[in-house]
Amino acid sequence: MAFQALVRTYQNKVFNTCLGMLRDVEDAEECAQDVFIEVYKSVEGFREEAKLSTWIYRIATTKCLERIRKRKAKKRFAFLSSLSGDHKPDSKYLSNFVHPGVQMEQNENARALFNAIEKLSENQRVAFTLHKIEGLPYEEIAEVLNVSLSSVESLMFRAKQNLKKLLKSYYEKNFLE
Repeated sequence: MAFQALVRTYQNKVFNTCLGMLRDVEDAEECAQDVFIEVYKSVEGFREEAKLSTWIYRIATTKCLERIRKRKAKKRFAFLSSLSGDHKPDSKYLSNFVHPGVQMEQNENARALFNAIEKLSENQRVAFTLHKIEGLPYEEIAEVLNVSLSSVESLMFRAKQNLKKLLKSYYEKNFLE
């Protein structure tokens, strides 16, 4: 009963975090399930040094990063297989994802933004997603990533700078002509 309440409380937050990082609804659903399985298995080991939500976000980001690493490994294998003519690339993960919360007229802008976010370093991408998409404060992101507050501030600064660079030509082309 208590676990069901925990799932009800955090399921949307976990799903949205997974969706923001994985950019695929099916993967986000599977990953969110994996998160709650992990929470169920390890809840007895939860030390109340951090907030429960922080602990769950940490599990969610770890599960997402594991899934991203596996996806990249599959892409490398698929690329090598395609060189030998044995395999067609999986179009499921091509960069055409649009987060459902984005209004229809902003799809192209959102696609460009999410493509740029995907190019950030792993820690920058996680920090940026947790702060800008999930609305977590820097202090909680520091706990999720197990880094100092100044590290989160630095990650966010670098993420914003990198996004500006990555999006500069897109915005010049689409908005300054």
